[in-house]
Amino acid sequence: MADTRTAETLLEIDGIETCYGLSQVLFGLSLRVHSGEMVALMGRNGMGKTTTIRSIMGLTPARAGTVRFAGQDVRTLPSYKIAQLGIGLVPEGRQIFPNLTVHENLVAASGNRQGARDPWTIDKIHALFPRLAERSNNMGVTLSGGEQQMLAIGRALMTNPKLLILDEATEGLAPLIREEIWSCLSMLKGQGQSVLVIDKNVGNLTRIADRHYMIERGRTVWNGTSDQLIAEPELQHRYLGI
Repeated sequence: MADTRTAETLLEIDGIETCYGLSQVLFGLSLRVHSGEMVALMGRNGMGKTTTIRSIMGLTPARAGTVRFAGQDVRTLPSYKIAQLGIGLVPEGRQIFPNLTVHENLVAASGNRQGARDPWTIDKIHALFPRLAERSNNMGVTLSGGEQQMLAIGRALMTNPKLLILDEATEGLAPLIREEIWSCLSMLKGQGQSVLVIDKNVGNLTRIADRHYMIERGRTVWNGTSDQLIAEPELQHRYLGI
């Protein structure tokens, strides 16, 4: 588990408010992700989880509050600038390039702007997800949902991100594929990759993640460690509907 007492604060969100037109979704939401830490963002559908990710990435900019990444205020930056600072996004719905091959999807995103000492390569992605090696020349549109999610993760890793963000990491996937994704995330965490993950699988999240934030109607209502969440099962009933 990452020691948050000494670890660098990588992502810092304070009091953000985000709207879609006249409809406000986030009301002063705050959270932190430290270097080398895996943090889970949890809540029922429609509570603002994806909007939080979109606010971090500048896709739906927050109208108020602070979003800082690696010490830089990024709230007003365009999305591509934020990504270039070292955030790799695995979006809800995967959003791979359907008319490119698996290999082309990976190459299109490759880069090492942060100067990683041991950067991700095609071979390393193939070792992480052997199925992608088998499908290397297949068009993205021909992949199964699970294969597309592997490709979306591989594509994000090829940017060599300081922070990997996954929105609905295993939603809609077959059980065996889900376990493969969780094994991948556990391995990445073991390698020191900072991760912010949205998912509904509390069991796997409490097994892998260091800390958790629960949001309700666009506000942070609880945060704590996996041990604290396990010790308070009523929180899951109250905020997750489990």
